[in-house]
Amino acid sequence: MSWTGSLIDAQKFSSAGVDLYIRLADSDLVTKQDMKKIVTITVIIGTVSILICTYLLWRWIAKHKARKKKEKEILLFNRGEAHKTFPSDNLNQVKVQELPLFNFEKLASATNNFHLSNKLGQGGFGSVYKGKLSDGQEIAVKRLSRTSAQGFEEFMNEAVVISKLQHRNLVRLLGCCVEGEERMLIYEYMPNKSLDAFLFDPCKYEPLDWRKRFNIIEGIGRDFGTARIFRGNEDQANTRRVVGTYGYMSPEYAIEGRFSEKSDVFSFGVLLLEIVSGKKNTGFYNDEEFLSLLGLAWKLWNSDNTVALIDPMISEPFFEMEILRCIQVGLLCVQEFAKDRPTISIVVSMLKSEIVDMPRPKKPAFTERLIALNTESSQRRKSILSVNNVTMTMVQGR
Repeated sequence: MSWTGSLIDAQKFSSAGVDLYIRLADSDLVTKQDMKKIVTITVIIGTVSILICTYLLWRWIAKHKARKKKEKEILLFNRGEAHKTFPSDNLNQVKVQELPLFNFEKLASATNNFHLSNKLGQGGFGSVYKGKLSDGQEIAVKRLSRTSAQGFEEFMNEAVVISKLQHRNLVRLLGCCVEGEERMLIYEYMPNKSLDAFLFDPCKYEPLDWRKRFNIIEGIGRDFGTARIFRGNEDQANTRRVVGTYGYMSPEYAIEGRFSEKSDVFSFGVLLLEIVSGKKNTGFYNDEEFLSLLGLAWKLWNSDNTVALIDPMISEPFFEMEILRCIQVGLLCVQEFAKDRPTISIVVSMLKSEIVDMPRPKKPAFTERLIALNTESSQRRKSILSVNNVTMTMVQGR
């Protein structure tokens, strides 16, 4: 039976009738062989998907374990040394584990394998390199030197302190790297450089006026004194190794290894006098009269000529009283004995003129060159001159 034309008004009978065969295109038919193909492909895709998911899950677990291991190494690198150096309760309070961990390969790529052309500077810790991450962010990588006198204690100290001091006036710590013997701290890059680049550059293209300098002084004053890693009721601590920038270390820390909040106050006082005078504290090495900026400031204070210390770039009669007040605060901060120095909270109150009657400062530390030159050196010269005999021979031609 062959049917042509449109198939309309079709019905199914409960009995009798005949089978109706309809011709369809081959593409519309699903054979058993095709069904096998579909099942096979589905099984393969499913298996591959499961394997990929299993691999990704394994990698995530491995990374998580590695991260936990690094965090443990950072927080408990040596349990015995950690207890000697840092109180355990303070270590628990400091959430170093919240710092992002960078892998070594990523940092090596960012710094062109720590190429010399990317080197920004070097210090007792090691070298600092400029880098650029894959997302375009510029960074500064502080890499601990394996031959450095400083070690993991100093690395821990900086990581702990800076991770707590996230402030708009401070360079931001982005993370750290602890892999094998590598110890690195990753900071945000400062394209405008630091304060000293503008303060001590004789050809500074953007002079800092007094209002800017005073804002900087106040801002730093609110950050200073917070870098203490002592026990709750501890006023001072001792360290076996003295590490810091010469010219800013207090005498008790530089000589005896004792540090406290008053050590920070001393450093702040040095910086304050540098900002006011535009002179670097350690720039007096070849000066026969003064050992440091502190010595010059002390002499001018005693001779009632403190105005002579003011940087000519900011010397304006309108601000003179405020600047002289800052000089007096600076001298109070750099007094030789820690007990004589004010606390940083009192310093901030003095700067804001909340404390009107300030005490007279006592002699600062590191101001003894003039005395040494006038006594020991002069006596040595006299004694040498008194025992030297000179014989002069005249040569005449014939």
